[in-house]
Amino acid sequence: MKRTLITGAAAAAVLAIAAPAMAQSAADVYKDRTVTILVGYGAGGTYGQTALLLSQHLGKFIPGNPTVIVQHMPGAGGIKATNYAYNVMPKAGHNLLVPPEMSVVSQLLRPNRVKYVTTGFTWLGTVFGANQVMIVRRDTGIRSIDDLKKKEIIVASTGTGSPTYLVPAMMNGILKTKFKVVTGYKGSAGTSLSVEQGETFGMSNSWVSWKANRPQWFQGKSDDFAVKLTQVGFTKEPDLQDLPLLTELATNPDDKAAAAMLSTASVIGRGLVLPPGAPKNLVAPLRAAFDKTVADAAFKADAEKRKLPVVPIGGAELQKTITDAIATMSPTAIAKAKQYVFGQKVHKRGK
Repeated sequence: MKRTLITGAAAAAVLAIAAPAMAQSAADVYKDRTVTILVGYGAGGTYGQTALLLSQHLGKFIPGNPTVIVQHMPGAGGIKATNYAYNVMPKAGHNLLVPPEMSVVSQLLRPNRVKYVTTGFTWLGTVFGANQVMIVRRDTGIRSIDDLKKKEIIVASTGTGSPTYLVPAMMNGILKTKFKVVTGYKGSAGTSLSVEQGETFGMSNSWVSWKANRPQWFQGKSDDFAVKLTQVGFTKEPDLQDLPLLTELATNPDDKAAAAMLSTASVIGRGLVLPPGAPKNLVAPLRAAFDKTVADAAFKADAEKRKLPVVPIGGAELQKTITDAIATMSPTAIAKAKQYVFGQKVHKRGK
């Protein structure tokens, strides 16, 4: 009897010691701790601004009320940070990623360079999505897509995984435009500045970022600094109903499907994910914290000050949308998109 009692006690002790961290409550995990939000871009664009906004409000809705800070890891249009998050980022739940809006596109088009699987992340939600809008300086003389088929225009890009590269490259393939895309700029602030200073003459950026950071370029006047050429998304921006979607400009099914691939960016937008392997019992409280954050009046007021929209999508819905998009993507469309993007020479800044 005594031996049985000792064995039972020992077994209980072993089980207690072996209990994984994931058995801790969310409050235990986050109390007196710091949560780090990783961003694959510089601080000046809407990625950095959204991450900073979340860092100032998210902690009060996470059980245990942790401190939340932002870390930047620019490179390759966000791929560098996303690869790091998938393979190296600590998985205890104290580290989150703001995923690039082109995460799905990069996974499908760059399987050798991308070291992540988009569906392997746990999506907590997105603050907002936005269409990409391709623009050129008005003083280039370009006024239409047809003009772009006759004249080479140098445009700025952060890297080949970024929409600043993928959008003009896809336009070259689908519409036969003549963009010369130069990579190596840092964030949307760096690319926009290069256009403003005349080092380059156009770029693609989210409509939200354009309105927040360069509203003076788009006053609706005949002498505006910039000319809008097309937008990339599933539906048109409410205030850009006269600007055609890239899918509308494409003339055959394969090209339309290749263009639609880029539209996943408008859904992913600016949000948060957990890396693979994070404790599953943290998913529900973190998704709930995200939902409460984006619904909070103080959060919305601060977003408005930064000229950032709040049009959220919940984590579970977003996870399903991304999973379905990848599962139904046409192999023919992927092959066509690869042909368009990788069949062009990459020009690097300063070389």
